[in-house]
Amino acid sequence: MRLARIPVSAILILLGLLLQVSVFGRLQLPGATPDILLLVVVGLALVYGPTGGCLVGFAAGLLADLAPPSDHAIGRYALVLCLMGYAAGLLRPEHGRQRSVSGALLVVAGAAIASTLLYAMVGALVGDTAARHVGLGQLVVTALLYDVLLAPFVVPAVMLIARRFGKDPLSVAEDDEGGPGLGSLTRYRTTREPAAGPGYRKKRLLGAGKRP
Repeated sequence: MRLARIPVSAILILLGLLLQVSVFGRLQLPGATPDILLLVVVGLALVYGPTGGCLVGFAAGLLADLAPPSDHAIGRYALVLCLMGYAAGLLRPEHGRQRSVSGALLVVAGAAIASTLLYAMVGALVGDTAARHVGLGQLVVTALLYDVLLAPFVVPAVMLIARRFGKDPLSVAEDDEGGPGLGSLTRYRTTREPAAGPGYRKKRLLGAGKRP
């Protein structure tokens, strides 16, 4: 993961966590709570790829586990967002540019359903039965509804910021998930190779004509 992406990801995660705790967590909506952190992780993963999405998801989830008023086991949400970031990164479009809103919405919808189910499953393993009292079906439906409604406002903005400010000018590789690439200096030299122009061909013809 490029060094330039770390501060950008940290700022977006902190902003998402702040909105999650101070705004959306206090709305008292029926069912689930809108998951801004999930949308931020999905947006970053669609630009950074599976490795970057996994790291960003783990960091965001761990921060949410430690931030008050968290009342669940530490590492539970980190595991969920880590897996969601990796899965969303596998669906990363070419050059991290989403060509249609519907593609991003499908990724968000799948992440909303999968994260809710996975969070409830992990909770059941550690003895948290809160999902049974609310109803798992209601949690899945409301989480899907809230996240899909917020996705057009959050995910494109996160992707735009990640693409614009997450570039590392000193990086030699063109992309850390796309395989090795040529550095900027190498590309410059390649494009600046002198070509055999008409003057060079003319000199060769004149030289050939002087031969006996």
